[in-house]
Amino acid sequence: MHHIDQLFAGLSAVTPISDNQWRVTHPGLPDDWGQGRTAFGGISAAMMHYALSLIVAPDRALRTFHSNFVGPVVFDEPFEVVIEQLRSGRNMSQYLVRLNQAGKVSVCVQACYGVELTSKLHINKLTSHQFELPDKAMLMGTDAAKLPRFFHHYDLAMLQGHRPFTGSSHCHYYGWMRNRAPVELFGHTHLIALIDAWPPALVQQLEAPAPMSTVSWDLEFVNPLIPVAGNPWFAYEVDTRFAANGYAHTEAKIWDEHERLVALSRQAVLVFD
Repeated sequence: MHHIDQLFAGLSAVTPISDNQWRVTHPGLPDDWGQGRTAFGGISAAMMHYALSLIVAPDRALRTFHSNFVGPVVFDEPFEVVIEQLRSGRNMSQYLVRLNQAGKVSVCVQACYGVELTSKLHINKLTSHQFELPDKAMLMGTDAAKLPRFFHHYDLAMLQGHRPFTGSSHCHYYGWMRNRAPVELFGHTHLIALIDAWPPALVQQLEAPAPMSTVSWDLEFVNPLIPVAGNPWFAYEVDTRFAANGYAHTEAKIWDEHERLVALSRQAVLVFD
């Protein structure tokens, strides 16, 4: 089993390509971070964020992170992450990031970073949660051999919802999540991977396994993340807003242990059922 920080450490030093482009390389992601025939999407997106963190100015905080999963990321095969700065002004910086493998784009990310501004506006219509911290973690299934391989790097405590492929009428999950192995300093890179650890909420309505794939994934970071050591719990609430014709659309909220909303998530999922 490869620790998540071990994967990030495998990225090369940044090589400038031009005044607004940079490149880093990686020898390849191991099979224990796999999901079917491809690497777990959350770890691919996290690798791209880690590469961004090597060149983004420290006064800029991550505000939005939009991922498109174009093709598979094959295990144990080298890849490169190419970063292009689209624009950087006084307040905002915008980047286009591509994960390329074997000459093809596998994942594409558009990320926006911004400085904190003084504002008279203060609106908060987002609900909080009433979840008690779990006293134990549980995998979302009784047969560990049938779970995606990356799943064993995370602890999920499900409070509402049912296990995948149980023919449930539910299409939401409420619960807690954390890294199984502690990290030296938990930051946005770890959080991006962690949020994607939950399966699509509609998977519990299926009665048998079926192929599915995330098409696009939007993350908005609404409160600063407090960096901490270890493996902190985060509360998670996801609902399926619409599903038809092989496509499903979900929305999620993520809170830290102090009940601070830290991120909003939205995914479009392709289902072959």
